[in-house]
Amino acid sequence: MESLLGKIRQKKEIKAELKQEAKPETVDCKACGKKVDRAEAIRRLYVCPECGGYFRVNAKNRIKMVADTGSFTSWFDDIEGGNPLGFPGYEEKLHAVQEKTGLKEGVVIGKAQIYGEDTVLGVVDARFLMGSMGHVVGEKIAAAVERATEEKLPVILFCCSGGARMQEGIVSLMQMAKTSAALKKHSKAGLLYMPVLTDPTTGGMTASFAMLGDIILAEPKALIGFAGPRVIEQTIGQKLPAGFQRSEFQVEHGFVDRIVERKDLKKTLYDILKLHHKREGFVNLEKNEQLSAAPSELMRERAAKTPLKDAWEKVEMARKVSRISSGEYIEAIFDGFMEMHGDRYFGDDPAILGGVAYLDGQPVTVIGVQKGKDLKDCLKHNYGMPSPEGYRKALRLMKQAEKFNRPVITFVNTSGAFCGMEAEERGQAEAIARNLYEMSALKVPILCMMIGEGGSGGALALSVGNEVWMMENATYSVLSPEGFASILWKDSKRAKEAAGVMKITAHDLHELHIVDKIIPEYGGADSKALDSIARYMKVNIREFLERESGKTGEELAEERYRRFRAF
Repeated sequence: MESLLGKIRQKKEIKAELKQEAKPETVDCKACGKKVDRAEAIRRLYVCPECGGYFRVNAKNRIKMVADTGSFTSWFDDIEGGNPLGFPGYEEKLHAVQEKTGLKEGVVIGKAQIYGEDTVLGVVDARFLMGSMGHVVGEKIAAAVERATEEKLPVILFCCSGGARMQEGIVSLMQMAKTSAALKKHSKAGLLYMPVLTDPTTGGMTASFAMLGDIILAEPKALIGFAGPRVIEQTIGQKLPAGFQRSEFQVEHGFVDRIVERKDLKKTLYDILKLHHKREGFVNLEKNEQLSAAPSELMRERAAKTPLKDAWEKVEMARKVSRISSGEYIEAIFDGFMEMHGDRYFGDDPAILGGVAYLDGQPVTVIGVQKGKDLKDCLKHNYGMPSPEGYRKALRLMKQAEKFNRPVITFVNTSGAFCGMEAEERGQAEAIARNLYEMSALKVPILCMMIGEGGSGGALALSVGNEVWMMENATYSVLSPEGFASILWKDSKRAKEAAGVMKITAHDLHELHIVDKIIPEYGGADSKALDSIARYMKVNIREFLERESGKTGEELAEERYRRFRAF
């Protein structure tokens, strides 16, 4: 209903704007070079009807596109500018731009609602000296973030900039530190900050508040970078490849969470705001669903007819490509999963799937190792062997979960961490060690589930939980049986024998108290059993969250510490 009302409001706003426009005229699309009907482009939210390229949007229209009608109240419009360096002709230039744009400065910021959700909303307007960051822009943003901290409000900033304002020199540079410091205080208060990167976002803005979001969104094909292509080419003479520094490049290299099309932007912002309501406790389970963990009659019969497996048979079952994947469990158990990307350092590892979802109304952070379901899919996900950036992405999401008081649930299925040369160059061991270090002290509940192979430190890096569960035919070991036999017996052909003595099955590890619960597979963890296994998991996850609900963050961390201290 909220989405429908939003679309109706949006259509009314577009009609009102069209009435204010002169007769429809053509406008040049920089993306395809064609002249397109201006009115049609406006109807499409300033998107070219010929090629889908994005036109830049001024602050007024951007606010119309994402804020509820009449909900925006502008803040700090009375902040006066100046000429801190006494730069010749600067006052005259400012006056001319003010006359042309109707703006006093390059950012419009204030309080708004998005489908009823309160937020601070700011838009940098490229028409004002190419969105450059002068001291008034920095002051308005810092002051708005400070007020948002006082009023416990999230902040959304639409970024668009050519960089520092040259006429203000070093004073412009100081705005980078000032805005970043204000956002640090906002973050320490446990509040959400979400920049939306539009074309172009470069220079000092990118190197400060544009890249400091809890969640960073971008419009398609937006230019995003510190030094723009022209600066790079003119400074060092380096010719840049197509697509360099565009939104898609930034997602691939780990710096942006999601690319969102303009038509979906308001709804996406609303969904994220709703996910991040300030919560005192982490359990908010809706009790209207009476869900049973009992399997279907067919699955009971199937389980009864399935013979017991020995250790090696379980190794083979755990390795099957047909096993239910992390993504399939996430889709079956949770609602509204929103995937996030990137480690904010180097890249986005497809072997790690992570994001935020709901479990019966309770926001949770879910992270899983994704192996692949066929050869092409396995290659895409590197056969479920995470690289350092995968572990760092997982840790970023877990730390974010701690900030917003969300439980963490992991699904682990990996033969081990990727052992290639590039993984070593990027610090594979440090990344695994850092996860163990940080997970041990997270102040939210952590539940870890071994759903296939649990290979060595690569699996442990996602398994430092308050409870660790294991599927009936999964394995969890210090290394593979082949590796064990090769090292101890100098004969990898004795892998079957090794599997029997390594104590790597769920029942072995339950007896050793390494795992707390065994999850039934009802004859095999394949697509036929997905519904029954997912229902069993969902009921038990709810019970886990209820068990942990009365504990403080310190108690949860201490419980985890004691669990592993006992081994």
